Amino acid sequence: MSDQHSQHPRRPARRRRIRAVVAGSFVVALGAGTLGAHPALATADPPGPAGVETVAGLPPHLTAGRGATVPFVEQEAENAATTGEIIGPDRNAYTLPSEASGRRAVKLDAPGEWVEFTLTRDTNSLNVRYAVPDAEQGGGITGPLDVYLNNQRRHTITLTSEFSWLYSTYPFSNDPRAVPPDDWWIPEPRPVKTPFRPHHFYAEQRLLLGKTLHAGQKIKLKLPHDSTLPWAVIDLVDFEMVAKPKKMPRGALSVIDFGADPTGVRESADAFDAAVAAGRASGRTVFIPQGTYQVNRHVVVDDVTVTGAGNWHSVVRGDGVGFYGKWAADGGSHDVHLSDFAIIGNIRERRDDLQVNGIGGALGGGSTVERLYIQRTKVGMWFDGPFHGLTVRDNMIVDQMADGLNLRRGISGVRVTNNFLRNLGDDGLAMWSHFVKNPDGTPETSEEADQDHDNVYDHNTVIAPVLANGIAIYGGRDNVVSDNVVAETVREGGGLHAGYRHGSTRFSGTLTFARNTTVRAGVLDLNWNFGVGALWFYSLDGPMDARIDVVDNSFLDSTYSAIMAVKGHPEAHSVSNIHVDGACIDGAGTYALQLQVAGAGSFTGVEARNLGVGGTWRGDPFEITDGGGNSGWQNDIRWNWPMDTARPVAPPTNCA
Repeated sequence: MSDQHSQHPRRPARRRRIRAVVAGSFVVALGAGTLGAHPALATADPPGPAGVETVAGLPPHLTAGRGATVPFVEQEAENAATTGEIIGPDRNAYTLPSEASGRRAVKLDAPGEWVEFTLTRDTNSLNVRYAVPDAEQGGGITGPLDVYLNNQRRHTITLTSEFSWLYSTYPFSNDPRAVPPDDWWIPEPRPVKTPFRPHHFYAEQRLLLGKTLHAGQKIKLKLPHDSTLPWAVIDLVDFEMVAKPKKMPRGALSVIDFGADPTGVRESADAFDAAVAAGRASGRTVFIPQGTYQVNRHVVVDDVTVTGAGNWHSVVRGDGVGFYGKWAADGGSHDVHLSDFAIIGNIRERRDDLQVNGIGGALGGGSTVERLYIQRTKVGMWFDGPFHGLTVRDNMIVDQMADGLNLRRGISGVRVTNNFLRNLGDDGLAMWSHFVKNPDGTPETSEEADQDHDNVYDHNTVIAPVLANGIAIYGGRDNVVSDNVVAETVREGGGLHAGYRHGSTRFSGTLTFARNTTVRAGVLDLNWNFGVGALWFYSLDGPMDARIDVVDNSFLDSTYSAIMAVKGHPEAHSVSNIHVDGACIDGAGTYALQLQVAGAGSFTGVEARNLGVGGTWRGDPFEITDGGGNSGWQNDIRWNWPMDTARPVAPPTNCA
């Protein structure tokens, strides 16, 4: 059965002009059929709407104080003037709207169709999130998109699906003919139809405009009249006033002086290695001047600072490109500082046996990673411990084949703050306390040694992880997830997650989720055939009885339930010691609480409204302690099947 959030009437026919009209905080799309009655109006472009700034597809006040503070403003294509077709909303996996921010986008499928944005602030750049079709046999296609500044064509950018479109089951394939092996359990009938489970449709493209445009001026994206693309979907555009390139710090060493090629023609890996070695030996900063550098392997860094002219200006790209600390077994790296450049890879498929991440290894001892732009690597940042002491801040991680960032095994004292992540192939932010065992099943070290602990994920924005969760904590102790915004989970995950699974350690100490906002989070799990909550707990490998504090969170427009706890199979491990203190649940397709496990929890100051089915679903003896101040969810529903159908609810209004 389909998610009924997707049951929305289709927009007017594609060839008809569409005008977007701002109505309060929301945008209503009106078919312009009446324009045809007046010849003068029919031949002129309609006046465009005022620019509409959003955060995760919402009016910005609904996420105020949470998520990353970013240098750009977001405008959704469905809020702009367009001659294309608004697609969505749809929350069914494997559809173009389901992976779009706000679950809607604009499809341009005829030469000459366009979408036009009215600027709300000055800008000299744009970053467009888009999708174009795959090639019939896979591998992607490319095609042009014209950029008009105030109705004058000034630029043409190349759109590509070379790094998009995956198929079949984990670890997925970029071949549209791929089918799951015979021993893979799937709910779909066999033989499956191809392309089977297409996903990971979107990509991003940045462009410096060469001039400054001011608020009120217009930028139009248009399929050329000789377009080679059958269609292009425009999801959104980010507009930013990019600063001029930074100058080389006094006394720094330039990678160019060691033979690096800023034109990107020649391989520069050896030059980077030489510059890094000289910087470490002399205690001098290594500088990456403005340019594009071809680096097709890891650059190993330790006790060194590497900085660029800004992540729009200094670009390091190539096959397998990455900056890695030494492995923990080799002592790890310390006092590493990476900043102000871009890392852009060429990853086209998921290979979990390959180390092709943007940042990797062990970077502790007061290291920092800041203001990087990381695109098209397998994982943006994957750290292998144990180690202590790292700050990751102010980065942008997009178009990843797997996780955005992961702390694996015995890592502590890490703060990940003010980062923006979008279009991830797995968990957006993860802490994986991997309990490593020897081949005979005995622990390699103590379980406590493998626990990630005393780490903080705060003020980050995670949008559209197309597999798994926005932020996931797998085992560990005394970690904090606070003040984040998570939106648009698509398949097999929720917005926030705590799971005793994936070979993790147990939970101990206190895990805290505080002041986070989830937006359109939660999915229909096709294997379970019921919905996953925006915040969910999963006791697959053992009971979860460490304290979990859930404080002052907002769950907006959840696709299924807002808060969920579920047991493993066949073992029925419990989930207990959950303490929810202050929560705003505004819109849930099914329930406020979905409790499919034995256990216990206290709930205080939890307010719920706009519930699609009911307040609380309990299929096991889960003891609820009412701490007072609760409203809107106390009606109890037991054994209410089916659970795969969500009902549409009103948009969120005033949770903050």
